[in-house]
Amino acid sequence: MLGKMPVIATLVAGGLGVAAGAWPVVRAPAGGDTGPSMRSQLAAVLSDQQWATPKPGSWTMPKPAPDGLPPVLRKIETQDKVVFLTIDDGYEYDAEFVNLVRKEKVPILTFLTSRYVKGQGQYFWALRNAGSQMENHTVTHTPMVKLTPEGQRKEICDASDTITKQYGRRPQIFRPPYGSFNPATVQAAKQCGIKSILLWTAEFYNGTTSPNGKRDDFQRGDGGTGFKPGDIILMHYRKGLADQFKMILGWIRAQGFRPAAVENYLPKSLGGNAPDKPTH
Repeated sequence: MLGKMPVIATLVAGGLGVAAGAWPVVRAPAGGDTGPSMRSQLAAVLSDQQWATPKPGSWTMPKPAPDGLPPVLRKIETQDKVVFLTIDDGYEYDAEFVNLVRKEKVPILTFLTSRYVKGQGQYFWALRNAGSQMENHTVTHTPMVKLTPEGQRKEICDASDTITKQYGRRPQIFRPPYGSFNPATVQAAKQCGIKSILLWTAEFYNGTTSPNGKRDDFQRGDGGTGFKPGDIILMHYRKGLADQFKMILGWIRAQGFRPAAVENYLPKSLGGNAPDKPTH
């Protein structure tokens, strides 16, 4: 079981494992300490990818909710031709996808359903080290509105606890399964340390069929077509994700857009990386 492995072995294996299911080994060089130290190797393994930040004046920073609760964000207001690729769940593992994200240097954001970590922790370690933060998508993917307030709190807090223990950072952003939430959800999210709730403006039905009956279909929530600046795009970890990802990257680039890191467009007070007061 993954949880019974020594911590150092788990970190090294997860950090270096590009392909799911492969557990590489870091060995000390024969004949003495003539190579990089274990500490320096781990530092390289665990270093985060750095994504471009928006230019001052090109976007409108989302604001905290006046009641102090995590705000529900549905779009990023920006003049840049950027879109944000977010991927949910985690029940399918496509090793080629990790290589693609590394090669293309594409920012993504993972909303991880924590029960899928079991047995595949190294896959998400590899994605984490390719630049994807691991954010909260509950433990069991149950619609929040079907749960009691305490049930919602447990789903969110337990998922954050698992992700923190496994990947070394506590989730700051929450995405409710199916986009289903109520006031109790927002209260529970705050109790679990969540700073914002992120929904989406469009969905790529990768590896499945849309409500229109089309496979690998792209649909906007506003009924329009194509991409718009600041779109938050929902995808899922499904079989064949690498090819599906190539597909949407092609569409994005053909329309003159590029993927950007949504966390760089969120202030720190909402779980992102941007300063709370914009610099000019």
